[in-house]
Amino acid sequence: MSRQVRIATRRSRLALWQAEHVAARLAVAHAGLAVSLVPIITAGDRIQDRSLAAEGGKGLFIKELENALQEGQADIAVHSMKDLPSELPPGFVIGAALERGDPRDAFVSPSHDSFAALPRGARVGTSSLRRQCQLLHARPDLAIVVLRGNVETRLRKLDAGDCDATILAAAGLERLGLKARVRALLSSQQMLPAVGQGVIGIEYAAGRDDVLALVHPLEHAASRMRLEAERAFSARLGGGCQSPIAAHATIDGETLNLRGLVGSPDGRTIFADDISGPVTDAARLGAALAGRLLDAGAGELLK
Repeated sequence: MSRQVRIATRRSRLALWQAEHVAARLAVAHAGLAVSLVPIITAGDRIQDRSLAAEGGKGLFIKELENALQEGQADIAVHSMKDLPSELPPGFVIGAALERGDPRDAFVSPSHDSFAALPRGARVGTSSLRRQCQLLHARPDLAIVVLRGNVETRLRKLDAGDCDATILAAAGLERLGLKARVRALLSSQQMLPAVGQGVIGIEYAAGRDDVLALVHPLEHAASRMRLEAERAFSARLGGGCQSPIAAHATIDGETLNLRGLVGSPDGRTIFADDISGPVTDAARLGAALAGRLLDAGAGELLK
């Protein structure tokens, strides 16, 4: 095993926090290991003024990091799993899924205490079609404002009056020490989370057995099973951030429970269902739930 590891990461403060968190965990797991960061600006980071769905989807956040792995500039890449496409390009593997943080979305507003307290016609900022779909399904009167950028940029735009409220991942706010900005946490019944939300994943180039041995101690089995179910659901649907898709898995003993959703961007049509089964069947359950929604008619929305 190499006694050094280079971590490819995006340059946002949240991405750097996650990479540094992984670096610290690796240093504890492997005494004497030298860890360095390779910060990279991705295409997704450069696009600040329009929705990613129109520009190619989630792959915009990872291509440059995967290039660094492929070209030997880095050994691993650290990601928010919600930013990854449902299927990785050939030759790449998620070597470890860390213990999941809070998967919920958070309601953030400088002047309103809760989602229910928003006045009619309020402007809610988001660039997520998943959030837009569920917001408009619950409140068709709302005006959706495209809000791009990292967490701090979105909060600055919110505070500057670009919108009345926004929805952000609770885990990201907590990791950045911004938990005080949360007005209310949205339950999965109010806002079904993104696939993989709250999970930090470690990607590496297939064939690097030395890297797999390095990152394996960071693997969290229950988080991996939940992640597999959600990603299998999304993969069966063929979804990316061009489609309003959401999924959330929980584990109760030996039983995995999964809820999935497919909707229209305007929120007028939503297909949602639940499935339960053995934890060991996580991927099969995710694909089966997606099949149910496709049979119910969700495929027309995904076209």
